[in-house]
Amino acid sequence: MKTVHLKFLSALLMFAVFLAGCSKEAEKVADKPAPVHIESGDDCHVCGMTITRFPGPKGEVITEKEQTVHKFCSTRDMFAWVLQPENVMRKHTLYVHDMSQTEWASPDDTALIDAREAFYVVGSERKGAMGQTLASFSTEAAAHDFMMEYGGEVLRHADITLEHLNTAMPKGDMH
Repeated sequence: MKTVHLKFLSALLMFAVFLAGCSKEAEKVADKPAPVHIESGDDCHVCGMTITRFPGPKGEVITEKEQTVHKFCSTRDMFAWVLQPENVMRKHTLYVHDMSQTEWASPDDTALIDAREAFYVVGSERKGAMGQTLASFSTEAAAHDFMMEYGGEVLRHADITLEHLNTAMPKGDMH
């Protein structure tokens, strides 16, 4: 009888530990801050330009520790900030517009997606606030379709470097 009781208690304890582990994982997912609406008067954290006055996908970064929201007039400016040595190791949540779900001329904030899960077209002929920009998409198929129409190269978030921003997108063609 004691053996059965001990086995039951051991199984119950293991189940409780399992549930506690699952709930911690759910808490981590729930801790991710929601994207913040880009208002008509918001300025870009990098260049200071009014964000909503320009076409193309925008970006935003929410720093984990301070919960500070940095908004960007283009995905190019967002990556330029995120990839800087002082920012690359910081923990932050990143959002970009899914351009398969919104208009290029005026992206809708209901189409903001996790930037780390997005696919990007680098070096296309479409222009954003800072000239050429990184067109962002929630699916590889949408990014590929865009690339076939406008040129460029499809990359994942982790594959984008400062070199992509500097070589594939020459400066001087800003709106």
